[in-house]
Amino acid sequence: MTQENLQERMRSLDISPSVTRLRIYEYMDERRDHPTVDQIYKALAPELPTLSKTTVYNVLSLFVEKGLVDAINTDVNEKRYETSRDDHAHFTCKVCGKIYDIPPIQTSYTEGSLQGFQVLKQQVNLCGICPTCLENKKE
Repeated sequence: MTQENLQERMRSLDISPSVTRLRIYEYMDERRDHPTVDQIYKALAPELPTLSKTTVYNVLSLFVEKGLVDAINTDVNEKRYETSRDDHAHFTCKVCGKIYDIPPIQTSYTEGSLQGFQVLKQQVNLCGICPTCLENKKE
């Protein structure tokens, strides 16, 4: 997404496209490793000297509220973030901690089993051992 398109998208969501907000989003959009607030802060602080962890947290909270970024809750007490994309599930490796995007999980939920509920979003997070770590265990 070009910077002009990003600025336009932010404005359409009533987000003021400040330099800090733009850079945080660009950083997120360049990555697929589901960074934490701390990781984002450490990566961007050298180029944005006035950046604080609180600012990163507040920007991400705003982005999540407006649907620009998704928060991923894993079994570790640490939120991860990613730019909103197509539906997919997540797999967290218990050995290396990496989070993988995987195809959406088909559930057995039917409209009848969720009668009276309106599902706005579904988030599926699986935990286990990734193929790389399994292979390393064999060696």
